[in-house]
Amino acid sequence: MSPSARVLAVEDPDSLERATAALVAGAVVGVPTDTVYGLAVRAQSAAAVEGLFALKGRPETVAIAVLVAGVDQAATLTDVLTDAAHPAATLAARFWPGPLTLVVDRRSGLDLALGGDETSIGLRVPDLPAVRALAAAVGPLAVTSANRHGQPTCVTAAEVAELVGPLAGEALLVLDGGVCDGAPSSVVRVRHHGIELLREGGLSRHQITDALTAGGEP
Repeated sequence: MSPSARVLAVEDPDSLERATAALVAGAVVGVPTDTVYGLAVRAQSAAAVEGLFALKGRPETVAIAVLVAGVDQAATLTDVLTDAAHPAATLAARFWPGPLTLVVDRRSGLDLALGGDETSIGLRVPDLPAVRALAAAVGPLAVTSANRHGQPTCVTAAEVAELVGPLAGEALLVLDGGVCDGAPSSVVRVRHHGIELLREGGLSRHQITDALTAGGEP
């Protein structure tokens, strides 16, 4: 394990307090998710997000998704979830928490340096209580998989510590949630007139389209 990383059990309340403090201070934190391990920062901190891009080696043309505590927090970032008739609201109600990233229009005036298209934002409610608790405590989290851009993802906390710890520039805190090797989230661009499946992952195209059909079962 890299000496520049600290691995803490995610189920320990003290670990969540330390992770919360690190995020508030602008640090990157390694977190387990229901898909793979991720690297998280506060989405509202432009400096922290910039550091995350640099640590990841990720082009700024490739947007970073945002994990939120729930629909209410997501609705602070987009207006579409307050419209019950919008397909994004239907999909959120059916599949959140879970492996679905909704790419939707940002709330007007929302200034978050997440890369990519500045008019849209990718949102997901993870099916892991600890990560939702972090988002509830510090605000929406900009999260990307814990690996250098284009390299294999990390599925254990030890891998995150070993591979990312030496690059972090300061002691990287990693929350250990066991093995995380689920399918990546399905990514859906949602507009009022329809949807576009950008990536098929934990949810199939059929599940997503069926959820939008009255009486359909995922």
